[in-house]
Amino acid sequence: MRPEFTPLRPGARAAIVAPSGVAAPLLLQRAEELVRSWGLEPVVGPHVGAGHPRASYLSAPDIDRAADLQWAWTDPSIDAVFCARGGYGSIRMLDLLDVDALRSARAKPIFGSSDATGIAEFWLERLGVGFWFAPMLATTPMVEDPAAMADLHRAVFEPVLGHEFSSPAAAALVPGSASGKLIGGNLSLLALTLGARGRPPLDNSGTIAMIEDVTEPTYRIDGFLTALLRAGWFDGVAGIALGSWLDCGPADELRALCLELLAPLGVPVVWELGFGHDVAAQSIPLGATGTLFADEHPRLRIDSVDYASAVRCLRAHDFRLP
Repeated sequence: MRPEFTPLRPGARAAIVAPSGVAAPLLLQRAEELVRSWGLEPVVGPHVGAGHPRASYLSAPDIDRAADLQWAWTDPSIDAVFCARGGYGSIRMLDLLDVDALRSARAKPIFGSSDATGIAEFWLERLGVGFWFAPMLATTPMVEDPAAMADLHRAVFEPVLGHEFSSPAAAALVPGSASGKLIGGNLSLLALTLGARGRPPLDNSGTIAMIEDVTEPTYRIDGFLTALLRAGWFDGVAGIALGSWLDCGPADELRALCLELLAPLGVPVVWELGFGHDVAAQSIPLGATGTLFADEHPRLRIDSVDYASAVRCLRAHDFRLP
């Protein structure tokens, strides 16, 4: 099993970092208490809550947020990494990371979503390492959502191989089934990273694209999807799983938009598979291989969490393996 999907054991040390927005002190305290109640030892990054001299929307200067993430991933005494919250800022510090040092470090589970999509994409493409797209600890929805908390606990402590993801609202927009490596995350972040310097050649062939967003009106969802389509991000994908669209445009309008733009790709598409920002959000192992079933009981089954696909990806782009 790939180490980034290996269940943790009681006593493991879990770093909590804030690579994006500011984590409220009370919520950060509750996050530490939650991690401790699970039998893990929380270790808060040195710059969490330091503040930015100009931008109140950033938890700390870019160099300090990058340093915390670098430390959490490369410190051999740390067994897992949790992103405290989203907001904005992850893409500002990606170019400050020491990629060689990251590749040389022992892989470990890393959890986050929303703005952490920038990190998840970077980890998959530059390191060949999977990322748990999961609710974040120091957020009000997380601490007040027992279902999301329970599913994150499952992701932390139980094997994911063979697990099936679905939701009561799941529906097949385009029927069929497909298998592939899970990629994606927050739609707006995927659009923001298009064309980044140093990024590997775009090749999502044979993948299952997981996409969701929050607080975006329909026209912006349209723009983000259109940007990805024009850039070739969807070229060759085997299937598409859509998550929640909390506080976005009207559901019927968004559903019609997704049909209009994504159905012509000719691949299975599932609506509202139960991940993202809405209540009872599930924790999805990006980088694992799964099968998407777009039928009368839409679901995603995890089939493989081995390292082979990551090795092939890195070799294809002539990256040095750890």
